[in-house]
Amino acid sequence: MRKPSATRRSTVARRRLGAVFAVALSGLGVVVPAPVASAATVDTNASYVLVNRNSGKVLDVYGRATNDGARISQYTRNDGAWQQWQFVDSGGGYYRLRSRHSGKVLDFPSTADRTGLVQNTDANRTSQQFRLADSDGGHVRLLNRAGGKAVDVLDSSTADGARIVQWPDTGGTNQQWRLVRLGADTTPPTAPAAPRTSNLTCSSVTLSWSASTDDVGVAFYDVYHDGQLMTSVPGTARSVDLTVVPGATWGLYVNARDAAGNVSQAGPTVTITVPQCQADTVPPTTPTGVTATASGTTVAVRWSPATDNVGVTGYEILRDGTQVGSTTGAATTSFTDSGLAANTRYEYRVRARDAQANRSTPSAPVTVTTGAACATALCSITRVATDTDLPWGLATLPDGQVLYGRRDAFDIVRLDPATGAKTSLGRVPGVAGTDGEGGVLGIAVAADFTADPWVYVMHTSPTDNRVVRIRYTGGVLTGTPQVLLTGIPRNKYHNGGRLRFGPDGKLYVATGDGQNGTWAQDLDNLAGKVLRVNRDGTVPGDNPFGTPVWSYGHRNPQGLAFDSRGRLWEQEFGNSVMDETNLIVRGGNYGWPACEGTTGRCDEPGFIAPERTYPVAEASCSGIAVVRDALYLACLRGARLYRAEITDDGLGDVQQYLNGTYGRLRTAEPSADGGLWLTTSTRGDKDSVANNSNESILKVELGR
Repeated sequence: MRKPSATRRSTVARRRLGAVFAVALSGLGVVVPAPVASAATVDTNASYVLVNRNSGKVLDVYGRATNDGARISQYTRNDGAWQQWQFVDSGGGYYRLRSRHSGKVLDFPSTADRTGLVQNTDANRTSQQFRLADSDGGHVRLLNRAGGKAVDVLDSSTADGARIVQWPDTGGTNQQWRLVRLGADTTPPTAPAAPRTSNLTCSSVTLSWSASTDDVGVAFYDVYHDGQLMTSVPGTARSVDLTVVPGATWGLYVNARDAAGNVSQAGPTVTITVPQCQADTVPPTTPTGVTATASGTTVAVRWSPATDNVGVTGYEILRDGTQVGSTTGAATTSFTDSGLAANTRYEYRVRARDAQANRSTPSAPVTVTTGAACATALCSITRVATDTDLPWGLATLPDGQVLYGRRDAFDIVRLDPATGAKTSLGRVPGVAGTDGEGGVLGIAVAADFTADPWVYVMHTSPTDNRVVRIRYTGGVLTGTPQVLLTGIPRNKYHNGGRLRFGPDGKLYVATGDGQNGTWAQDLDNLAGKVLRVNRDGTVPGDNPFGTPVWSYGHRNPQGLAFDSRGRLWEQEFGNSVMDETNLIVRGGNYGWPACEGTTGRCDEPGFIAPERTYPVAEASCSGIAVVRDALYLACLRGARLYRAEITDDGLGDVQQYLNGTYGRLRTAEPSADGGLWLTTSTRGDKDSVANNSNESILKVELGR
C-alpha cells in the first residue's frame, strides 16, 4: 500500500519538459540512443541520470532521503530529483556529484572494498571527488579520488534497491555508467503511420507500422489498445506480436518516444475483432430459482447459477419482457433494479449468456409489486433527452437549466429539464478532435454565475489542451472565448478534462498524462495533474509550487467533486489493473506511473494511497458527484453507478446500481433540486466523429 502523506517534501526538484523515461524498458536489453556525456563532455550546468550498463537501472538516493549518511542504491528509472545528479568541478579532472533532491554529494566514508556509497554534506573532500574514465559504448567508470576504486553495483545485482559500493577498477559492466543528460531534447517524434495487422488468431495478432522520425532518434514505440498500454518495443522495431482476448473488439495504435522522453501524438487506430478459439453453438442452461423482492421502489432479483459446456460469462435481466440490466461473470447471481414506479406490478425473467453470445431461454417469470414510496437511494430515473453526439461535460445553472457539451460536435446545448427542449448555443472556437477522446470536455459555472455569467470549458485544440471561458448573456454564448490555461499536453487518449469550482471560489482542472507517464511526476508540466487557478486563469498565491499545480502523479483523472467538509474527491482511470478514488490534498503525489492503484512501487515515500480501488473491468469511472455527502461514480466499462457514503475516515457502504441498465455512464452531476444528472457514452466515444452516437441524458431522483 502507498504510505499516506498530506504533503510532499519541498526539496523535490522541478524537471524541465521532456525528461527521460526510456530506461523503463531496460529489461528488454535495449540500447537506447540518447544525449550522453563522456569524461571530456560532461556539462556542469546540466543534470544527469547515471544508468548502469549491467542492470539498466540508475543511481538513486534510497527512500528519497535527505539526511547525511543516507545510502545510495540503484533503482528503475523514473527521473525523479532523487535520481538526478549535477557534476561540480573540483579541479584536476575530478568532480563531485550533487543530488538535485537533497543538495548533498556522493561520498565513500572509507577506502575499504565494499564500502557503501552514501550522500553527505559537500565538504569537497577527496572521498567526495570522482574521475570519469571512459569505457566503450559511451559509458564511463567513476573512480574515487581517495581510494582510487570504482563505483560498483554490489555483486552485479540487477535488483531495485541493490547497494552501490566501491571496488577495485575491473572495468566490468556493473562498474560502467551511462551519463544521460536531461532536457537536451524537447522535440517529439512524428506520429507512427500506416498501422496494419496480420496473423490474427483467438489469442494473438501481429501489429506493424511505418517508422516515425525524430531529430535525435526514436528510442521506443509504445503500443496501446483503447488508451491502455500493452507493451513497448525498441525504436528499431516495426512490428510486435500482441496477446489478445477472444471475442474482444480493440482499437490498436502506436506512439513513438525518443530517449529524452518526448512522446509523439498517437498514430491512427486499426480496429480488430478477435475470433473465438473454438466454435460454440450450445447455449447455457436456463437459470432457476429466480426471486424478486421489493423494497419501496427498488427490486432485488436473485437466481441460481446456470451451467454451460464452455462457461457462463454473465446474465441478462428482463423486466416485462425487455432487458433492463446485465451482470458479468458466472458468480454474480443478483441484480438490483432501481428507480421504479410506486405501487406497480413487474415481471422478471433471467437468461444466461456465454462468450459467443449464446443465450439460454429466459427463466420462469416471477412477479413483484413495488411499495408505496421510495425507501432506497435511487427513487426514479427519467430519460429527459437524447443526443446523437456524446454529452460529456454538464453544468446546472442557478435557474435549473442545464448546459452540456457535445464532445465531438464541439458545441454547447442548453437543456430545459421540464420539457426536454434543447437549444444549441453555438460551437466552441478552436476545438480539434484527437481521433480518440478529445473535443469539448468539461464544463463548469461558478456559484455567483448570475452576477458573473461565464461558462468555463476545457477542450483539446490542434496543439494542446486548454481551458477557456465564454460569456453567457441573454441566454446565449457571446464574444470571443478568453483563454485561461494553455500548454496542457494532449494526445489521442489521456486528456483528463473535468472542471469543478471549489468552495474557495477557485477553478480545479483534471488533466491526463498525455500518454507520457513521466509528465505526471514533472512539476514543470501541466499533464497528469489536478490544477487550481483563479477564475481569470491566474495562479493563487497559496498554491503549493507557485504554479497551477495542486496535486500530481495522476494518470487520467476525469472526476472531481467536493463534499460538505470542503474536501476534494477525484476519480482516476488506471491502465489495466485498478481504477482509484482519491482524496486530493494540497501538493499531494498520487504515485503514477510508479504506482497504479495499490500495485507497483506504491511504497515510495510521499505517495498518497487511494481511498478506494476498483478492478478496471468493473469500473473505468469518468464522472463523479457529491449529493448530501454521498459520492456517486458514473462508470464506463463497468456500465454501472457506484454510490458510497462519505465519512470522516473515507468511503463506506459502497453499493452498485444500474448495472448494465443504461450501458456506459460518462458524467454524474448534481441537479438543482437535489437529484442527479447522468449521461451515457455507449457509442463512438473512442473516435472524434461527430453525431455517430445514440446517447441519453438521465434525471435521477434520489431518496436517502
